[in-house]
Amino acid sequence: MIDLFYDRTPNGRKVHMALEELGLPYEVHWVNVTRGEQFSPGFTAVNPNSKIPAIIDRDGPGGRPISLFESGAILAYLAEKTGRLLPTDPGLRWEAICWVYWQVANQGPASGNAAHFVQYAPDAGIVDEYATARYVTETERCCAVLDTRLEGRTYLVGDELTIADIICFPWTRVLKGHGVDIAQFPHLLAWSSTIAQRPSAQAKIEPPEDAAGAPVGLTPEKYAEIFGVNPTAARTS
Repeated sequence: MIDLFYDRTPNGRKVHMALEELGLPYEVHWVNVTRGEQFSPGFTAVNPNSKIPAIIDRDGPGGRPISLFESGAILAYLAEKTGRLLPTDPGLRWEAICWVYWQVANQGPASGNAAHFVQYAPDAGIVDEYATARYVTETERCCAVLDTRLEGRTYLVGDELTIADIICFPWTRVLKGHGVDIAQFPHLLAWSSTIAQRPSAQAKIEPPEDAAGAPVGLTPEKYAEIFGVNPTAARTS
């Protein structure tokens, strides 16, 4: 059994999708990031970096439990554990690993920062045109990289779905909210639309009742707790 520490974010969806693809049994532990639950002592014992996703595999190496954090590491672990979602051919395997590293170093940070300056910062009264343009442009650049790679391909690497596809896919489903029109990238759009039809991509985890209907807006105190900066101070600096 695998304990999945989860909230409905693109990063959370990566691991959830992999678990569904692999048919591994898992138990969900909801971590409401808008409430700051990622900073609780119970969760930081699993991930000292206070980010979701994280997992505990109760049947880890040698039959001992193991805690894992960072989506790229978790996906690589699950692929190694099951012997699936990574090509057996060494060359293709390393190609897939390159795309995993690319995602966590490029697409993820760019998209996450675009989301912050397009969605969260304005909600706190902060509008930074330079930062917004910088990260939206970088997100578009990453989309162009994927679009070029996917021309004439069904998957990023080889002829089957790999963790390279799983790690890149979720961020392509939220581009509109980050100020990017995916229609500019036809090969990326076709790939994303195809993967979105997989049962693993359509599987949902419903939040617990006490998390439903939580307010979208954040108080200045909660904003400072989650993002590490006081929005009132930022507006006056």
